[in-house]
Parts: sequence; structure tokens; C-alpha cells
Amino acid sequence: MITDVHVREADAADAPVLARLRWAFKREDYEGDLSEPVRPVSHAEEWIRERLASKRWLAWVAESDGEVCGHVFLHLVERMPEPYEDNAPIGYVTNFYVLPEHRNRGFGAALLEALRRHAQSGGMDVLIVWPSERSAPLYRRSGFRSPTELLEAR
Repeated sequence: MITDVHVREADAADAPVLARLRWAFKREDYEGDLSEPVRPVSHAEEWIRERLASKRWLAWVAESDGEVCGHVFLHLVERMPEPYEDNAPIGYVTNFYVLPEHRNRGFGAALLEALRRHAQSGGMDVLIVWPSERSAPLYRRSGFRSPTELLEAR
């Protein structure tokens, strides 16, 4: 485990580094030609800056020695009001990434812990995620379980 990780909520000023990490994340899993991306990283930077500024999306970053080395994003999915229950949003967890050289040192667990604390303090009932094979064990160790009532149509 690590002792030199600092996790904080990201803001719009973090968009450049978050966009570069997003592109690194997608390159790791892309099976095509990596030489020529279809979109420039500035596309992701603008998108992230707008969403974080509007608070439609939230993100947390893990830092070590002042360097951002991982992130996780949370999209708040509004629920319809109802007469008997709170309509707190559902949290969609996505874009969870830690640089390869920082993996297996507790950065991912620290990011998920910060996200879960935020969800609990905000009254969210549910966090949902579609994990990769690689990340599923970490999500499970962090308290995520398979749903009993989720259906999917593609």
C-alpha cells in the first residue's frame, strides 16, 4: 500500500491533465492503429472543463508528489420525484484510471473511497458501474456488488 497519495475533488482547472489521462486510458484498451487518433485531446479537455464547471459531472484525482496519477468520474443521474421516497440521484461511476506505474499501490482504492464518501454524504442510494475485467476485483473490494434488478438492452 501507499502512504504518499492525496485524493481531492477535481475542478475545471484540472481539465488538461484529465483529458491527457483519458486519452492514455483509451489507448491502453484500443486495438486499432494508435498512430492517428480521430479526435484531438483538446476535444476531451473542452468536454471535461464544461462538465466539471457545470457540476453535471464530478471527478476526483489521486496525486503523488504533486503529480496527478489517477482519476474517477461520477455522473449524477436524476431520478423522478415520487411521493414516498427521496429522489436522490443515482451515481454513474466511469472513467476510472490509474497510470500503470502507480497501480497496485492503493491509488484506486483511495479514489473509490473518496467517491463513496461523497455519495454517502450526498444521500445517494446507488452507485452503478460497468467495470472492466481488470477493475472488477477492485470495485468488489470497495463494496460494489452485482445488481439483482438491472436489465440492459443494446
